[in-house]
Amino acid sequence: MIRMGRLLLASSFFVFLAGCQTLGGWFGGEGDEPEPAELREIRDGIPVTRLWSTETGEGINRSRPALKPVRSGGLIWTAGHEGRITAVDAASGRVVRRIDIELPISAGPAVADGMVMVGTFDGELVVLDEDSGSIRWRAQLSSEVLARPVLHDGVIIARCIDGRVFGIDPRNGSRNWVYDRSIPLLTLRGNSPPLTRAGQAFVGYDDGSVVALRVGDGSVIWEQQVSAPEGRTELSRLADIDGPMIAVGTELYVVTYHGRLAGLAIESGRILWVKELASSTGLSLSRTQLASVDRDDNVWLVDRRNGATLWRDNQLLRRELTRPVFVGNLLALADFEGYLHLYDTDSGQIVGRAQAGSDPVAAAPLVDGNVVYLFSEDGTLSAWRVGAAN
Repeated sequence: MIRMGRLLLASSFFVFLAGCQTLGGWFGGEGDEPEPAELREIRDGIPVTRLWSTETGEGINRSRPALKPVRSGGLIWTAGHEGRITAVDAASGRVVRRIDIELPISAGPAVADGMVMVGTFDGELVVLDEDSGSIRWRAQLSSEVLARPVLHDGVIIARCIDGRVFGIDPRNGSRNWVYDRSIPLLTLRGNSPPLTRAGQAFVGYDDGSVVALRVGDGSVIWEQQVSAPEGRTELSRLADIDGPMIAVGTELYVVTYHGRLAGLAIESGRILWVKELASSTGLSLSRTQLASVDRDDNVWLVDRRNGATLWRDNQLLRRELTRPVFVGNLLALADFEGYLHLYDTDSGQIVGRAQAGSDPVAAAPLVDGNVVYLFSEDGTLSAWRVGAAN
């Protein structure tokens, strides 16, 4: 059995113009890799009920663009790699709007302040009017966009695969500033989305460092090396920060592929605590708990105050899990066979399961109350009620 997995790489050895070549499927052949864990039967599990399922478009191709659903008001917005943007009624699953921009979308959508924002494989930031669907403007950046754009304090922040971060004027697409930072020769294919708070943008980089930028002018406030690239080969030195970071109170939480989960002081970047955990999918937060999936697909629940392990589960090894997200006192995540899995956060046991379809789930579940939305790689968006009906 050969599975592509999530370990796609971008290398500056293969740079043509402004883009990076994706390398995948070159880590051995059939039989070299252990099989995914078989699913165990769940007895008396929490009910998971399909509410609706809708086809939104062509979905996601093998280059794994960063296309994730987002909720805005009563609509859920999705994007497909061939250029279709779809708005779906969150309650009924009815398609409200389809917009075909005929551009190769690689990141987004993001919806804010009447705008729908996407990035493209060709390095463009495209902003549409939320009501009409017409393109307001297109801005050429330096390379492929693999992180969802963010609007903060009147500036659109867009991250490119070559390490550059752009501050863009949302009125016309002009550049306010550019922050440039070199990246390693070999990196995972993907970028952590910028995290914004109180006039600052926190950016996780492929060399395992975090940089805090001032949103107004792009100046550096601080930078901190969370995980240094170490090892004898380029592969062993992969230290990417590719998944979402978390900010709460005076602390910032980040996890790297090289094996460090850390809590940082937001004001200075000083490292408060460190835990050995390697992940490319990022973190989720509920009160004092951090959830993550490591690169072997162990599921972790960690105390955010000190990094102590609350529990770790290995029942879903090698199932190419999404980032886990909290649904009340449950933890929800999905896998490469389209299954949604539910963990009890107290016991660490799997207590519910449903299958959305045979295609992999492309992004972490989107949660609204006790409803979970899943976006599959074939473009199917589905809604699931967790627990009994009210």
